[in-house]
Amino acid sequence: MTNIPRIVIAGAHSSVGKSSITLALVAALTRRGLRVQTFKVGPDYLDPSHLSRLSGRPCYNLDSWMCDQKYVHHLFTRCCADADIAIIEGVMGLFDGSSVSTMQGSTAQIAQWLEAPVALVVKAQGMARSIAALVHGYASFEPTISIKGVIANMCGSVSHGKLLGDALDTASLPPLLGAIPLAALPPLPSRHLGLISATETDWNDRLIQHLAEAAEQYIDIAQLLHQVQAAPPLAAAHQRAPQTSAAGLHLAIARDAAFQFYYPDLFDALVQRGATLHFFSPLDDSTIPSGCDALFLGGGYPEIYAEQLATNKAMLASVRNFCASNRPVYAECGGLIYLCAGVENNAQRWPLVGVVPCWARMLDKRKALGYVTATLQQPALFGTSGAQLRGHEFHYSELCHDPIGEQGWQAAYQLRHNRSGKTIPEGYQRGNILASYAHMHIASQPGALEHFILHTQEIKTLLKNNKLPI
Repeated sequence: MTNIPRIVIAGAHSSVGKSSITLALVAALTRRGLRVQTFKVGPDYLDPSHLSRLSGRPCYNLDSWMCDQKYVHHLFTRCCADADIAIIEGVMGLFDGSSVSTMQGSTAQIAQWLEAPVALVVKAQGMARSIAALVHGYASFEPTISIKGVIANMCGSVSHGKLLGDALDTASLPPLLGAIPLAALPPLPSRHLGLISATETDWNDRLIQHLAEAAEQYIDIAQLLHQVQAAPPLAAAHQRAPQTSAAGLHLAIARDAAFQFYYPDLFDALVQRGATLHFFSPLDDSTIPSGCDALFLGGGYPEIYAEQLATNKAMLASVRNFCASNRPVYAECGGLIYLCAGVENNAQRWPLVGVVPCWARMLDKRKALGYVTATLQQPALFGTSGAQLRGHEFHYSELCHDPIGEQGWQAAYQLRHNRSGKTIPEGYQRGNILASYAHMHIASQPGALEHFILHTQEIKTLLKNNKLPI
């Protein structure tokens, strides 16, 4: 058994301020000298970047739709091994997930799996005794979920906060852990995919101090820590040792302001298996690191940096040559856009790598959001025909036309959208290049990761022995 003090910061619904409150708590606890391990529920890359910045440790995603309970349990206990406390930021409302009839994919299910107490964030503006009715509903809705306190955000005054606390007390409900006035927390800039990433936010000492002092002033941190300590011990999670070694493999990974959407447990899994990771910047570097056996192009904001990417012709040529070398290339969302002929944005066109024979264009409205299941229709980088991968989509762009059938490009997947049930051919594949709008959670699917390693090793050997053209 392992004793990990932990708490979930959950919202009654979206836009109640749970991200800002979680950041404020992390800033305050870190300033107190605690080693804070942060987590984010759901498929999110932006909130974790800020939580990592403030905690000084990688933030990991906990997702009960893309990952199974055993994986979540193991990831959580592994990451918390040297931490003093775990802070888990929820997603949407506490019970919102992939289903309207079960807890699957919700913050509540992660809290249930980890036996973690919940602090419920409520937007209290214009509310008095009604807070008791709302909290009563949340506290009684699912008996296995333990709400240990309430944080009232956007309060009108100190007396308003006291009124809310009294309403909870007289109804014998979880206590008020904090009453945060309107505008007490600094605003955080955002764009179409959510918050501006941590690499683009000026996380100066003054801003961090502002967050920490707001938490200290308006949240009863001593009471919150008491609730955290009450979390029961968790059984130590065991995961089978990797079956495949990646020793000797060198992987090039694009990572900068334009390409930053990765799950850090993927990197952990690759390093654990012996792979060497080489991070590089398509924005600033002139070539892919030499001697690499495969290339990862993650999601991000290539449309924001399209001019700079298009101007870096040496890097475009390097990526183009790598794609022609028969070595594995995997690109997700922003990475797919980068491999296209170019991107159209704000009536401007920027030429990019040009391997995928179509243009991408940015849209005013969101094109896709939600969980997806990819069923492989043919052998691909992460499995054989019939294998399945789970992931999600979230993008404001589309391909100007479907490249399937052009220049040898085929559909690797049948991609099923979880909410609508709609299935489409996707996963643009030619040779050892695979590009898709879907962000896959590869680390939680060891069969897929091991298939990729074995495939990359095989290609490396064939190239070394001149069995494939370079």
